[in-house]
Amino acid sequence: MLADAIATYLDHLAVERGTARNTLDGYTRDLRRYERHLAGLGVPTLEAVTEAHVSAFLAVLRTGSDDHPPLAASSAARALVAVRGLHRFAVREGLVAVDPAREVKPPAAPRRLPKALPVDDVLRLLETPSALRDRALLEVLYSTGARISEAVGLDLDDVDAVERTVLLDGKGGKQRLVPIGRPALDALDAYLVRARPGLAAGGRGSPAVFLNVRGGRLSRQTAWQTLKVAAERAGITATVSPHTLRHSFATHLIDGGADVRVVQELLGHASVTTTQIYTLVTVNTLREVYATAHPRAHG
Repeated sequence: MLADAIATYLDHLAVERGTARNTLDGYTRDLRRYERHLAGLGVPTLEAVTEAHVSAFLAVLRTGSDDHPPLAASSAARALVAVRGLHRFAVREGLVAVDPAREVKPPAAPRRLPKALPVDDVLRLLETPSALRDRALLEVLYSTGARISEAVGLDLDDVDAVERTVLLDGKGGKQRLVPIGRPALDALDAYLVRARPGLAAGGRGSPAVFLNVRGGRLSRQTAWQTLKVAAERAGITATVSPHTLRHSFATHLIDGGADVRVVQELLGHASVTTTQIYTLVTVNTLREVYATAHPRAHG
């Protein structure tokens, strides 16, 4: 019987696997719901369950039923984990020969839209007085769309002030050449001439553009802390993350009419679909503006 198989599996989790009480309660709830779902379809035993039954259960979780309201993707995925665990256990214990849940994939969680700062906030961040190194770092991050790891990985030879480009070492060892704006080059020049030599004096001749107080390469953590402190000093109340200036760079480019494939190249994304999330941000902004500004936006 189905109920017996579920009880055996839950006992196994509690006794042999030492599963935490909260997790066990969640599994119990999800599997009882699964049992009711199968009973409603006239499926009495685990042997009779097919992949279609499992998929139907997942669909019901997402759309809701008399038994429960619709679940978020994360909650439906958790329930599917319990179901897949049950079927895997049944095969391993020889209770059934086939695992019908193996190919049923959890629903994808909705992609979180990256948080970009408004242009005015970025300008305020860049114009708030700060140390020459920190100002140059922030300018480079926003001007090039570099990841923090790429910015701190820059060596002196990677910056071409004449061609106005920087060479970034991206993910998977892939390099890309990206343009850099005049304000960022000016900030870099001021730092390289007036501040870097003092920092370099305490080190061992590191080729890094951005140095720490000991003359070594600046760490990602310190660079990230620099961004956080600068945002606080500029009075920016929005949450700032290591990727904030990268997100702002991409969003502002697309808002300004840049082609998504060009932005993909600048960001060093392997796939254009990763970049297209920024077009979503822009569409949402357009929708908000339309809703508040158009006389007949609301019927």
